[in-house]
Amino acid sequence: MSSSSPSSRPSPNLSKDTKGLLGSSLIVASMTMLSRILGLVRDVVIATIFGAGSHADAFFVAFKIPNFLRRLFAEGAFNQAFVPVLAELSQQDNKQLLQAMVSKVAGSLLMVLTLITLVAVVAAPVLALVFAPGFAGDGNKLGLTADLLRITFPYLLLISMTGFLGSLLNHAQRFVIPALTPVLLNLSLITAALWLAPQMRVPVMALAWGVMVAGILQLALQLPFVAQLGLLVRPRLGFTDSRVKQVMKLMLPAMFGVSVSQINLLLDTVLASLLQTGSVSWLYYSDRLMELPLGVFGIAIATVILPGLSKRHAAKSPQAFSDTLDWALRMVLLVGVPAAIALALLAVPLVATLFHYGAMGEQDVLFSAASLRAYALGLLFFMFIKVLAPGYFARQDMKTPVRIGIWAMASNMLFNLLLVWQFAHVGLAMATSLSALLNVVLLGLGLYKQKIWLPCAGWGLFLGRIVLSSAALVGVIYMTYQPSQIWLAWGLWPRVEHLSMIVIFGVLAYAIGLVLVGLRWSHLQGPKSL
Repeated sequence: MSSSSPSSRPSPNLSKDTKGLLGSSLIVASMTMLSRILGLVRDVVIATIFGAGSHADAFFVAFKIPNFLRRLFAEGAFNQAFVPVLAELSQQDNKQLLQAMVSKVAGSLLMVLTLITLVAVVAAPVLALVFAPGFAGDGNKLGLTADLLRITFPYLLLISMTGFLGSLLNHAQRFVIPALTPVLLNLSLITAALWLAPQMRVPVMALAWGVMVAGILQLALQLPFVAQLGLLVRPRLGFTDSRVKQVMKLMLPAMFGVSVSQINLLLDTVLASLLQTGSVSWLYYSDRLMELPLGVFGIAIATVILPGLSKRHAAKSPQAFSDTLDWALRMVLLVGVPAAIALALLAVPLVATLFHYGAMGEQDVLFSAASLRAYALGLLFFMFIKVLAPGYFARQDMKTPVRIGIWAMASNMLFNLLLVWQFAHVGLAMATSLSALLNVVLLGLGLYKQKIWLPCAGWGLFLGRIVLSSAALVGVIYMTYQPSQIWLAWGLWPRVEHLSMIVIFGVLAYAIGLVLVGLRWSHLQGPKSL
């Protein structure tokens, strides 16, 4: 690694490689955008039919528990632990050895997930009480949550195995199918809400069955594409295998380190269950809107760079490793800054346009918008975590993110206790954003001090361009904005038309601003050109 000054260190010509990263990121982002749009349609349907009442609260808790664990097993710890080992083994170019490892990892993971699922289904009432202690005073609400959880929890097994197959496809640079897979969950839940719910005695139970069906469909979608790679092998137990041990050893700390933000969101749900009815739902709806840019861009970039970082580490290319991280951080800023501004300034218009129908009242809109503003403050930090954490995991360093994660989670609980009494559910969202800031600072400093990430030249100019272009975006929003009461009084089409106009002109103002201050498409192709 070069020891030259971080502020002026030139970067190598990685144009060809970085174009591949940019192109792959755009592909994943496009597929994810489709999924997220359908996800918003799904949430609009759920909000319209179920609102933010006790049944909605019960489902969101029952869905969040396996969904949280899914992010630990599938998108989080397992992916971060498995991909570096997979990259290391791929350097040997031995297909039979690779198939053997895939078989044993699949079998071992399947066994662990099956046991966890069986225990959770049996202990559903206990889990419901642990994750929603505020429901203890309402026996019907707690019982409904447990019933829903028995149906939704097997989703963990199905989607985690889907994530395992998706990591094989991502490693082979086949990003489209894993990125497209979440569409099936949204379609399944929309169908369940519109078609199955009216036919059931307890309509919200239809959503739980929709989750179960989605898990089956998502797993089935991956199978033929993994078969094309020659890696669709019979699962076998392999807990004594050295590679499986290596994955498990890396996975346990990664399970905590990569998922701190998700743990914090889950803790928000626990505390929100102690607040007034609707608090869980308000946080859910605002979190869903915050997840749109996070999922489309933050997770897309992180998904693409992890295999590349792992290969660069295995190939002992520290400068290429650093430059890849640097490029990813700039891409996050380029998209994350305007996204955070838009979520904060357009909170009421966004929530009203998407959810203010049927059972979703005015108070629900205003309270959801308030927590959305708090989450928007942390959007950039959530996105940075997705990019910085792979800088450790690709090097098989799990201890550092775990240590940082402990500090972040402890700070989140402290911020929760300080803010929840004054700001209720909004305080919980604020605490999550503040703890994410601490997480980012510690992750970034750790990489910088170890000279794993050394910033390339041109950061000051790049930040200046973003600030000036964001000012143009803010100007457009303020010139076209209408008071909250007008948005609440409007019907669907006036909201859609006005919000679309703001979004279109805002995007144009930001893009034109970037061009006017000198940013060109070629600047995004490689660190050297920036």
